[in-house]
Amino acid sequence: MAQSANPETAPNAEKCYEVTQADIPLSCPMPGMTLWNSHPKVYLPIEETGHAKCPYCGAEFILKD
Repeated sequence: MAQSANPETAPNAEKCYEVTQADIPLSCPMPGMTLWNSHPKVYLPIEETGHAKCPYCGAEFILKD
């Protein structure tokens, strides 16, 4: 099951994250994730489809209602 990202989340620790409108604009890694061992920040278009996948790490994001 998907897990919400939170400030204690390590980048790329999960493969699927549930996000909300409050997380838009959506980026991977998300704000609050440690960046030292991650990939460059990339913004993901999730608004239209409700789903996005990071091209760097493959993490999937699902937009919750």
